[in-house]
Amino acid sequence: MEIIFVVNLAPFVLMIRKFFAKFRPRSSADGLILVLDIGTEFVKALIYRIEEGHGFVIGYSKIRQKLGDMSAGAIANIAGVSSRCTEAIRLASRMAGQQPEQVVIGIAGELVRGATTVISYSRENPTARIDLPELRAIVQRVQARAFDRVRRELARDIGHREIDIKLVNAVITDSQIDGQHATNPLGFQGSEVTLSVFNSFAPLVHFGAIQTIAAELELDLLTIATEPFAVSRVFANEDSSAIFIDVGGGTTDLVLVRGGAELTMRMFAVGGRTFTKRLAQDLNVSFIEAERLKLEYSQNKLPSRKTNIIKKAFSGDVEVWLTGVQLALAEISKNEKLPSKIFLCGGGGKLPELKIALESSEWTHVLPFHRQPIVKFLVPDDFTNFTDETGMLRTIQDVTPLALANLGIEFAGEEKLLSSILRKAVKIIQS
Repeated sequence: MEIIFVVNLAPFVLMIRKFFAKFRPRSSADGLILVLDIGTEFVKALIYRIEEGHGFVIGYSKIRQKLGDMSAGAIANIAGVSSRCTEAIRLASRMAGQQPEQVVIGIAGELVRGATTVISYSRENPTARIDLPELRAIVQRVQARAFDRVRRELARDIGHREIDIKLVNAVITDSQIDGQHATNPLGFQGSEVTLSVFNSFAPLVHFGAIQTIAAELELDLLTIATEPFAVSRVFANEDSSAIFIDVGGGTTDLVLVRGGAELTMRMFAVGGRTFTKRLAQDLNVSFIEAERLKLEYSQNKLPSRKTNIIKKAFSGDVEVWLTGVQLALAEISKNEKLPSKIFLCGGGGKLPELKIALESSEWTHVLPFHRQPIVKFLVPDDFTNFTDETGMLRTIQDVTPLALANLGIEFAGEEKLLSSILRKAVKIIQS
C-alpha cells in the first residue's frame, strides 16, 4: 500500500527567509509596510511609511477577484488568489516607487472567531513586588488557560476538531492589579493580577493558505491579523463601547466592544454577493451585469422604475441579513446591555437598505439595547493617525486595509512589555 505524506512547507520557508534577512543589506524599501486585504470581491494592496507613530499611505490598488477563487471570505484557489495579490502589489508598488519587504495580511471568513477572556491569577506573596520572571509566568499561564477555553468553545460551536483550529493572534486589552488598572505591572504589589486577553482563531486550512501565499510572494510576514478586530481598533484609545459591522463580499463580520477592552466577534455568510446573485436571478442577467446594477443603485444613478424593481428584489435578503445581525448580537450580548453606537463599513455596506434596516426600531426591541442605536458609516477619515497621500482612500470599502495598516503601526513600533511577553507565549502555542 502506497502512503503519501503532505507537508505544509510555508512556515519553514518563512522561518528560513527571516533568518537570512538578518544578514541582508537594508534597502530603500526598509521602513515601508505592505498591507494585503484579501477579500471576496477584491484584493487590496496598501503601502505606507511610518514617521513618529503616524502613517503615510503612498501606494494603493484594488484588483477584482475571479469568481470561485474565494468562498465565504476564505481562500478557495491559492494559485488564483496569489496571482491577484501579485498584480495588486505590482500596481501599489509602482505608485509608491518601491516595494516593501514586510507585509501585514488580513484574515476573515465565516469560521474566523474571536473573544476576550478575562482571567485572574492569585499571587502567592502579595507583598512582593512583581518582577519580570513572575510577570512572564503570569502571562503565559493566563494565555494558556484563555487559549484552551476559547478553543473548546469554538470547536463546540462550529463542529471542528480542536486540531483543525489555529490561533491567529492574541492581544492583551486590559490589565489590573487588585482591581486597579496597570499598563505595566512591573514593580507593583498586590494579591490578584487580572488580564483581559483577546484571542482570534481560524481553521488551519485557511490560516495555512495565507501563509503559503506570503511564502510564494517572497514577503516577510509581519503578522496575520483578524480583519474585524483590526476595524474595531479605530477608537481603541477612547475606551469606548460600540458595535462594528463590516459587510464584505462573502460574509458579514460583527465585533462587540465594551469599554475598549472586552471584544467578542462573530461572522455569518451573508454579504454583498448574496444581493448580487439575487439581482442576477430576478433580472435574468449575468453576475457582472448584476454587480454593475447594484453599484449604480447604491449610488442612486438608476431611473426610478428600475430602482423600484431592484429595491423589491433586495427586500427579502435584507430581512435575512438583519436576522443574521440580530442572532449574532443576541449570542454575544449575554443579556447585558448593548452599546448604542453602530459603525457600518465594507463594500457591501454601501447598499442603502442595510443602514435603513439597522436604523429601524423593530429589530432592536428583542435585544438588550439601552436606547435606540445610532448608525454611522466608518470612513477612512476616522483614522486620524494616517495621511492618505494617494487620495484614493475615500469610501467605506477602503476602511479594512487602513485598519490593518493601523495595526501594523502597533506591531512595527516600540512594543509594550506585556505585548512582548504575550507574543512569545503565542509563538509557543502556535508551534
